[in-house]
Amino acid sequence: METKVSKRSVDSMQENHDGLQHRLCTSEVSWSEPTVLGHRLFFAATAQSVVQTLTGGISPLREEYMMKVKGLVSAMALAVGISTAAAAETSIGVVVKIGGIPWFNAMQDGIERRAKELGVEAEMIGPVSADPSLQVQAIEDLIAKGVDVIGVVPNDEAALEPVLKKARDAGIIVISHEGPGLENVDWNFELASAEGFGEAHAKLLSDETPDGGKYAVYVGSLTVPLHNAWADAAIAWMDANRPDIKIVGDRYGVAENVDDSRSTALDLIAANPDLKGFLAFGSQGPIGAGRAVEERRKTGEIHVMGPFSPGQGRKMIHSGVLTGGFMWNPAQAGEVFVTLGDMLANGEKIEAGMNVPGLGVIDPDFEHRDIITDNLLEINKTTVDDLADKGL
Repeated sequence: METKVSKRSVDSMQENHDGLQHRLCTSEVSWSEPTVLGHRLFFAATAQSVVQTLTGGISPLREEYMMKVKGLVSAMALAVGISTAAAAETSIGVVVKIGGIPWFNAMQDGIERRAKELGVEAEMIGPVSADPSLQVQAIEDLIAKGVDVIGVVPNDEAALEPVLKKARDAGIIVISHEGPGLENVDWNFELASAEGFGEAHAKLLSDETPDGGKYAVYVGSLTVPLHNAWADAAIAWMDANRPDIKIVGDRYGVAENVDDSRSTALDLIAANPDLKGFLAFGSQGPIGAGRAVEERRKTGEIHVMGPFSPGQGRKMIHSGVLTGGFMWNPAQAGEVFVTLGDMLANGEKIEAGMNVPGLGVIDPDFEHRDIITDNLLEINKTTVDDLADKGL
C-alpha cells in the first residue's frame, strides 16, 4: 500500500525540526525543564525521520545538534532514575515507650535488620522517659520530616490520638503495637492476645500458690492500654478460679522503671506478711520486684512473674528469684513494624489468610483494624539461656 503525504505536510514537519535544531544549537532552549523539552524532541525526531524517509534525507542532523540531544536524553534519564529510586525507598519512624532498656533495644535491632533486608529507611525513637508528651513530640518531628510510615508503641492512647490524626491527615500511614484501643491508626498488631497473655500469667501464679494468700499487680503505667488489658484478664481469671488469692490494692503503674518497681515491692512486702506473688506486666517490673524479694530474703516464698528480657533476668531465673513468665520476641515486633509499613506504603492490602513475615497467616479484625496472633514464648529455667543467647 502506497502512502501519500502532501508537500505541505513535509514542509511543515521539516520547518518544525529545523526550528528546534536552531534553538538547541544556539542555546535558546531552557534546560531546566527536560520533561517538556523531551516531548518536543520526540515529535521533532519523529518528524525528521518521516521527512528523511519521504524525501531521501532532507537536512541531516548536525553533529552539534545530536550531541545536545544525547546530553538532554541522558539528563532526563538520570533525573527519572533518581526520582524513581527516591520514591521506591519507604521511610519509617517507630516511636516506642522509652529508650535504652533491653526490651526496646531488641526491638530496635529487629527494625534495623528488617529495614536492611527490604532496602528501606527505618529508625526507632525512644524517649528518655515513659512520658506521653515526649512521644507526641517525637511523632510531631516525624510528621515534619515527611516520613511515609509512623509506628508507635503507646504510653497513653488518649494523649496520642490528636497527633496521630494529624499524621494520617498528612497522608502518613500509622501502625501501632500494644495499642488495641487507638482509633487514628491504619492497623494495630499484636503477637499475643490480651486475654491469653493475662490468663497465662494468672495460671502460673495459681500453680505457684496452692495455699492462697495475696498478690500484687504491676503495669507499665495506668494509661498503657495493653498492660492494663493483660491485668484485667489476669485479675478476672484469678477472681473466677482462685478466690482464695486476694489482690492487694488495685494495680501499680511502675513496671517500666526498675527502681520504682523495686521500691514499691519493698513497701508491699513490709505491709503484707502474707504476700505470695507479683504479676508484673512491664519489662522492668519483674526485675525490680525480684530485686526486692531477694533483698528481703523471700526467694521461694514470694513468686515473681511477668514478661521481661531473658538476657536481663537470666541470673534471677536460675537463682529462683524470678519464677518465670511469658513474652513475645520484641525484635520480631520490630521486624513486623517495617514489614507492614513497607507493604502499606507500596499499596498492598491487608487480607484474611495472607502470610505476613513475623506474623504468619493472619485473620484481621477489619472493624477494629487489629491483627492479633499468638506467638508466646515461655520464660523459665529451661528456656531462658537459649532466649538470652538469641539477644532477647
